[in-house]
Amino acid sequence: MLWTSIIAIYGLFWVMSAFLVMPFGVRTHDEAGVAKVPGQADSAPANFNPRRIALRATLLSFVLFGLYYANYVNGWITAKDLDFYPDVPALYGKK
Repeated sequence: MLWTSIIAIYGLFWVMSAFLVMPFGVRTHDEAGVAKVPGQADSAPANFNPRRIALRATLLSFVLFGLYYANYVNGWITAKDLDFYPDVPALYGKK
């Protein structure tokens, strides 16, 4: 695998992981017992910490990419394993 592919795929795993870990540990102002700023949405987080989210996303994406790369090297799950209907005829092919 090319190093540019590794960086691109890891980046995709990182973004997916960031969105996955973002809601964990976040509390609203009502849940945290903190006063809201006038005009603030009721669902706005009181303890948003981008560094914590970035750290969690980095750790999770490292694990997920490690599993992906190990599968790439060892071939545990291939495209043929995911072909659930191998006997379906082509829609626009020869009869």
